Amino acid sequence: MPDFKFEALASTGLKETGVLTASTEREAASILDARGLFPIRVSLSKGSVVSNKSTVRVGKRYVAAFYSQLADLIHSGVPLLKSLDVLTRQSTKQQLSFAIREVRAAVADGTTLADAMNGFPGVFDDLAVSMIRAGQEGGFLEDVLRRISQFYENQEDLRSKVAGSLAYPIILAVIGSIILVVLIVFFVPRFEEVFEKLRQKGGLPTITTFVLGVSRFMVSYWYIVLGMGLATVFGFYRWKTSPTGSMMWDRIKLSLPLAGPLVRSLALGRFTRILGTLLANGIPIVRSLQISKDSSGNKVLAAAIEEAAENVTAGEKLAGPFRKSKYIPRDIVEMIAVAEESNNLEKVLVDIANNLDKRTQRNLELFVRLLEPAMLLVMAMIVGVVVAGLLLPVFRMGSTV
Repeated sequence: MPDFKFEALASTGLKETGVLTASTEREAASILDARGLFPIRVSLSKGSVVSNKSTVRVGKRYVAAFYSQLADLIHSGVPLLKSLDVLTRQSTKQQLSFAIREVRAAVADGTTLADAMNGFPGVFDDLAVSMIRAGQEGGFLEDVLRRISQFYENQEDLRSKVAGSLAYPIILAVIGSIILVVLIVFFVPRFEEVFEKLRQKGGLPTITTFVLGVSRFMVSYWYIVLGMGLATVFGFYRWKTSPTGSMMWDRIKLSLPLAGPLVRSLALGRFTRILGTLLANGIPIVRSLQISKDSSGNKVLAAAIEEAAENVTAGEKLAGPFRKSKYIPRDIVEMIAVAEESNNLEKVLVDIANNLDKRTQRNLELFVRLLEPAMLLVMAMIVGVVVAGLLLPVFRMGSTV
């Protein structure tokens, strides 16, 4: 948190100056008032920076712990303002502590907890804000906070499993690429003089000529290779983040042979869990669809969900537009249709999310199991071409002798 210089008058009439730590000037003035001092001037110390609410970012695991602790304090009968004070002091994350302080100050000024949290989109997202607003209005804030905490913990656990499963293939690809570059740039050129003599005597195999050409080009024009690589990465990023490119890329991801089902299960699992959680906490279905449509992380699925929201607004069923989308499995559509008829949509959506999480885990294990040998095979083939290009002239020279 930043430091503020202050000038204040004590009750004795004497002027006091100093420095104190606070998240905002308003909080610094409140601290001085609590000390019995009348603030004359409060200004930011040189070198200190006040955090911008829109730029504050905190990991979901830390936010989940905050929700759980806040629910425990409220359950124990601790008033909301006192609970936020306690959590501000306990928080080990500076950004989260700043957010809680600002939320506490806003609540003390008469703002609702949900509206106060709405000012920190990087900490308290739309899902949490909408559920907390419903919890405050319905008188079940404690239950809502526990549900949010459990939801984020489940999401973080799933994300950790996915990242852990993909870590080894990524490391394998990086190490294999480094070995290949070292072979071509540092190892192959050492044979240049030997192969030149062989070329003068009787020529070189085509594969050897190709390997030497690649090595010579990379050594002589490494800056072009590096520039082309960076330009390709930058161009792909610009295309992927453009409206047209992002839609095409999301469609490609859903259509990939092995990765497609995995991406689809992850996206649908997030969407159905968030939608079911929102509906279970009394959020209207149209508002729930608006919040949850972007949670899938896939614009193709988000477009289908947005169309479904328009149908629901017009008084139609949710399952209708889903049937038109080829990316949403038929079994899920039928389960949603039956749930709408039996009026237990929120429960069925959470059940669907649980099943999709299990399906994602199975697909992820299968994908990694197939990806590892495939990557090893590709790297072995590439290294085999380099080795063959170096050894074939030697074998040919031996047979000639």
